[in-house]
Amino acid sequence: MKRLAVLLLVIALTASLTACGNSTNSSTPVSSSQPAASSQRETSLPASQNAEDSEPVDDSSGKSESNILIAYFTAGENSGVDAIASASYTNIGGSAVRRVRALTDMIEAETGGELFSIQTQTVYPADGGELIDFAAEEQDQNVRSELTSHIENLEQYDTIFIGYPNWWYDMPMALYSFFEEYNFSGKTIIPFNTHNGSRFSNTIQTIEQLEPNATVMEDGFTVSEQNVADAGEDVAAWLDGLGY
Repeated sequence: MKRLAVLLLVIALTASLTACGNSTNSSTPVSSSQPAASSQRETSLPASQNAEDSEPVDDSSGKSESNILIAYFTAGENSGVDAIASASYTNIGGSAVRRVRALTDMIEAETGGELFSIQTQTVYPADGGELIDFAAEEQDQNVRSELTSHIENLEQYDTIFIGYPNWWYDMPMALYSFFEEYNFSGKTIIPFNTHNGSRFSNTIQTIEQLEPNATVMEDGFTVSEQNVADAGEDVAAWLDGLGY
């Protein structure tokens, strides 16, 4: 009987130990899941930071980054009228276009430069005869027209194309105001103009005197007022020769 009692006690103890072992094993997944979740969080933070670092930076300012400026003066944009009959206009493709502006557009198409219209407080006559007389009077009085348009971020530009009509063998007086306002030291200036027989006259030499520390290209583009509408191919060939 004692042996039987001992045997039953051994069996009872064995069953109790087995139950405890099963209880311990069943809790293991619960305790091990916490480090797993912690590990996942730790690896997800750098991934998120890397995603932010890899996002493209928007450096755009809404402005072109061209280093070429095409500045021009035309009486038609300073006449104060819708001057389709103005002396500074020509017919291109059935539309009235300012002559100097037409050349400017041709240069822009080839170079991608930014346009800048030289504007003054002076209001120029739209009538051709009156305009020529007005220009002569300005020259006689050595007028310096006050400019109402101004170049922003001049340091951005390395090359300055400058366009104007030839009036009485000289630049319009507004161009004198323009060159006196800006210092183009270290920049390249490339003139272009329209004329009625006098071509550049001495205007390139005048620009060299006004901007002594700039490189002024003497191989500018000049065309008769009567031939502006057909100058596109000549402008392209000229620019190609200059490397633009």
